[in-house]
Amino acid sequence: MSTNRNSARAVLALSASALALTLAGAAAAQDAAPAAAPASDEVEAVVVTGFRASLQSAMNIKRNSSGVVDAIKAEDIAQFPDLNLAESLQRIPGVSISRINGEGRQITVRGLGSEYTRVRINGMEAISTTGGTANSGGTNRGRGFDFNVFASDLFNSIAVRKTASADVEEGSLGATVDLNTSRAFDSRKPQLVLSAGASYNDLAEKTTPRVSALASRTFFDGKLGVLISAAYEERHLKEEGANITRWSTGGSNGGFNSASTIPGYTIAQINETDATKAIFAPRIPAYVSYDIKNKRTGLAGSLQYKPDANTEINFDALYAYLAGVRKEAQLQAIGLSRATTGKPQTIIRDGVVENGNLVYARMDNVDMRTQSAYDELNTEFKQFTLSAKHNFGDRVVVGALAGYADSTFTQPVSTIVTFDRANTANYVYDFRGGGAPKIDLGFDPTNPANWSAINGTSEVRIRPTFVENQFSTAKIYGEWEANQNLKLKAGVDWRKFEYDSYGLYRTTETVSQTLTPAELASVSTVFSGFGKGLGMPAGNATAWLVPDIDKYAALLNIYSNTGIYALTGTNNSSARGQYGAVEEQDTGAYVQAEFRFEALGLPFRGDAGLRRVHTEQESAGYAAVGGLVQRVDVKRGYDLTLPSFNIAADVTDTFVARFSAAKTIARPGIGSLAPGGDVSVQGSNRSYSSGNPYLNPTQSKNLDVSLEWYPSSGAMFAAGFFYKKIDTFVATLSESRVYNTLGLPDSLIAGTSATPDMVFNVSKPVNTEGGNLKGFELNAQQPFTFLSGWMSHFGVIANYTYVASKLDYPTTTTAGGPVIVEDLIGLSKHAANATLYYETPKWSVRGSLAYRGGYLTAVPAADNNIIATTKSTLNVDMQASWNIRENLKLSLEGVNLTDEFNDQSVGYSDRLNVYTHSGRQFIVGLRYNF
Repeated sequence: MSTNRNSARAVLALSASALALTLAGAAAAQDAAPAAAPASDEVEAVVVTGFRASLQSAMNIKRNSSGVVDAIKAEDIAQFPDLNLAESLQRIPGVSISRINGEGRQITVRGLGSEYTRVRINGMEAISTTGGTANSGGTNRGRGFDFNVFASDLFNSIAVRKTASADVEEGSLGATVDLNTSRAFDSRKPQLVLSAGASYNDLAEKTTPRVSALASRTFFDGKLGVLISAAYEERHLKEEGANITRWSTGGSNGGFNSASTIPGYTIAQINETDATKAIFAPRIPAYVSYDIKNKRTGLAGSLQYKPDANTEINFDALYAYLAGVRKEAQLQAIGLSRATTGKPQTIIRDGVVENGNLVYARMDNVDMRTQSAYDELNTEFKQFTLSAKHNFGDRVVVGALAGYADSTFTQPVSTIVTFDRANTANYVYDFRGGGAPKIDLGFDPTNPANWSAINGTSEVRIRPTFVENQFSTAKIYGEWEANQNLKLKAGVDWRKFEYDSYGLYRTTETVSQTLTPAELASVSTVFSGFGKGLGMPAGNATAWLVPDIDKYAALLNIYSNTGIYALTGTNNSSARGQYGAVEEQDTGAYVQAEFRFEALGLPFRGDAGLRRVHTEQESAGYAAVGGLVQRVDVKRGYDLTLPSFNIAADVTDTFVARFSAAKTIARPGIGSLAPGGDVSVQGSNRSYSSGNPYLNPTQSKNLDVSLEWYPSSGAMFAAGFFYKKIDTFVATLSESRVYNTLGLPDSLIAGTSATPDMVFNVSKPVNTEGGNLKGFELNAQQPFTFLSGWMSHFGVIANYTYVASKLDYPTTTTAGGPVIVEDLIGLSKHAANATLYYETPKWSVRGSLAYRGGYLTAVPAADNNIIATTKSTLNVDMQASWNIRENLKLSLEGVNLTDEFNDQSVGYSDRLNVYTHSGRQFIVGLRYNF
């Protein structure tokens, strides 16, 4: 036994040394530092008083967990490290974020997108839903969680559970993220915290306020605790740049005029429709500016009652309201994607083809469009959670939790008004310079005489939409500590999730009043100041005429909901796709053993458990059945058994090794389950999309190995390796098909600009073959306390994640048809974060880098593009604070200091699709703690 013990210690100690040398290169410097205390079952109590202390507290959570857990703790009560929860989450190894208007919105964990990640708030699963531009994902109709709804001041900690255990509800492949608001017992002393600040965006050139307050106190000798917090902030942002709306083959939409010429190419080659041989041209070269105003209100409250040492009751309430207004000004060559009177009339006079793409063209007879959009986007979130726990003696614990959460997204106003100009001469675009393309219009776009509003061509779109998600939860559990080495847990839980979505459209959006030149001039305005920081080529338009929606509405009463402006729902082919309802009930039961033992002279601790879950699912939508449109309801149910196992060995006082194995599931996206179909004709964009209520959940068998070295207080070096064998993915099957081959009645497109012989983009979610996902994480955290003098106040945090996964994406509904082998959508192979900080009792300064490698957003993409991608980003942020005195702090934060661009493309030849930026954000604040 002695030989085996020594061998095991030697092997694992050698691994620890090798890991430390690889990650830190500073092992020798640690010899003089005091060793950390051995790990225990309970998280070490840490008084969180600064950034360095918050890192230590979060590290204790990681160290003392059986599985793989990473955490972020508040620096102090009501002082979360970042102003946006998603921005904080991206500091965790393996976590990347997607952004909306420069602000973090959703997360990806180890290459698995937000649909595969569960979020719990105060122990209860929830979904928050917001809307966005098409380039940022549009309205969230899935299971993904939108973090931009919440003010971070309301939260005290975040924990990301990357491995499963039976006592945590199922539903995640990537991770379970636990968000926790503050409670009175977090700090037993009375607290009153007030903060006020201002936020400035250098692209919008606007300053907006932000305030927050927290009050906490205990009563009756510490038996009752009450905490109330509130936060309010406004943000005024801009997002500007190029928006191409993909590229398509020269022969699409009827092809270019037969008089077109490109040196070295015949007209047949110019108008080729076979994507493998065709020349691709931009569909809608455009410049766009979004002006966004957000008001974010948050309220949180906690009531805690602990009448004796054995009983504790908690009631938590959370309320958030995000009120947004988005205005859009867009100038576009709409005719290049318009059939009949658009592209077939356009004559290419000269052009340059590179890598099969028409990157430069001079054209005549190009139809132009200027459009204004106005959207109100509101999200109301509320959650109530009641939990209780009682100890029966020293060994038995019984607890329960009940809760309700509701997230309602409303877009009561969503309006687009267009002016048009037919057959523009001498129009030029040029994509050869990289970045923003050069666009010469050939006319003065600010002159009202150069535009028209004509019935049958110009559009008025009015599309209010609504999405509601509701969660109801109840669970009860018990724990029995059989002895100091074994604890048994068991519990049952029930969750009910309800989703409802609907919208309204006009019957025919191209039916509008023809305006006289005088009327058009009276309901228009000049949009100006476009292009700051965009790096546009000389000669591009920086101002153009746009419809003034308020004046247009006042003149023509477009919101009357009568006559040609009447809104319709399920009897409208486009609006029907907004309708969907899903109800899902999950009933689960679990048993779990938490254990500790010694083997080979090493202390081990961990858990093993089994979860059994039954799901009942009912979905409804509107679909064409036998030539008629009617409501379709589909019911189904399934059962799953999910084992899990986590074990950790405290090899030495400073080294921990972990191993985890589990089977996990993620249920299909909510918006994909509705059985209805949506025929949509939006200008030149024609599509038919349908849901699939028979989608199977994604199941994964997972292995994780982690090695962690804690050489001194506050220091950690870790490496984790993970492997997931995933049985199926849900992919969106996309193909181009002529409408009259879809088996749909012609009545669905009556009144639109589409005809039965036109090509539609057809999409449907399907279960595809699964695949393997594998990767590793490296994580380092090192305060430089071993240095002397002022250098000892420095510290560094750094991590790197590599993920790889290849999947087969079908390209046709035909069984055995061709597939595209590509990475998982949303997966960035490489991601890294680094923070350098300096902290004294008086000063704190830190700078952070967040890198996310490029990733796919669609496979196959629309318009015969094989892929759609988002390019890599490197965000630079900074924070600084000065403790003016013990209870008064001044802070400054800069977000996105390099003004990173949202750079998207389609196809393997990197055709520019989106190129926008949203500026730098600066926040200054003052915080007073009574």
